[in-house]
Amino acid sequence: MGRSKPLALARIFTLAASVAAPGLVHAADLLPPPPPPLLPPPPAVDFAGGWYLRGDVGASVYATPKVSTVPDPDPVHYYNSDLGGGGFAGGGVGYQFTPWFRADITGEYRFSSGFRTNDRVNSKSEYYNDIGLRTVSKTQLDESTSGNYSAAVVLVNGYVEKELFGGLGVFAGAGVGAAFNRFSGLSEVSINKTVLSYPDNTDYADTSFGGTSGGTYKNRIRTNFAWALHAGLSYAVTPNLKLELAYRYLNLGEGATGVLNCFCAQTYQPFKVKDIEAHDIKLGMRWMFGAPVVAAAYEPPPMMPLVRKY
Repeated sequence: MGRSKPLALARIFTLAASVAAPGLVHAADLLPPPPPPLLPPPPAVDFAGGWYLRGDVGASVYATPKVSTVPDPDPVHYYNSDLGGGGFAGGGVGYQFTPWFRADITGEYRFSSGFRTNDRVNSKSEYYNDIGLRTVSKTQLDESTSGNYSAAVVLVNGYVEKELFGGLGVFAGAGVGAAFNRFSGLSEVSINKTVLSYPDNTDYADTSFGGTSGGTYKNRIRTNFAWALHAGLSYAVTPNLKLELAYRYLNLGEGATGVLNCFCAQTYQPFKVKDIEAHDIKLGMRWMFGAPVVAAAYEPPPMMPLVRKY
């Protein structure tokens, strides 16, 4: 009996341990799963370069041009020269090479009906008239010319652009190309005043006479090198459509008229219009054929199912 009691107690402890062990395993299986991995930043937008079409309309103010002609034989003084103001419309095709650089080729038609200039020719000659009297002739010719100016312009342009916020961006650029300057419908009105004096004989009084005349210039197109500077704002209405508000300085080189067909049945030399410079305000749009591509969103690996052991 003395030995049986300790042996019975040992068996009780062994049985209790065997019963408690599965319970401990079950408790371990019921612990919460590990936290999920941290999510990456929001999906990035990958650039997708591509072609775009553009269209532009705008208004122009021209700087004061320089008008000149070949002296024939007396110098001609031009003044009050003005190209006025006008408008233009055009379009083009371009390519977006990087998110910040693009280039395009544009063509446009420009018009202005405000061209005008005045000129004055002062001449002096001395000769002996039919009766042998020395005569001094002073002539002042005042002329007024007005007509139309138009041009076709082709430019190759490059731009750098920076996106700001909310679809708003800024850009600047430059372009080179050709301008086809045309002067048409030019007419001229002339007022001629001549004074004859006789310095060797005071018995003869000065004689003066005048008259009006005029004529028309032949139309002419002249091709010149052109260049431009651009600066403006852009706004992305959609990923494919952007609107622009821009300023442009445009140098169109020079133009020239045809010969002057005078109503007096004579023909006179044409004149040149140099330094044709325009300050433009443009409203434009760009339609992109390639839109930004959104990278695939990160998906965490699936969680392993919770397995309970019993």
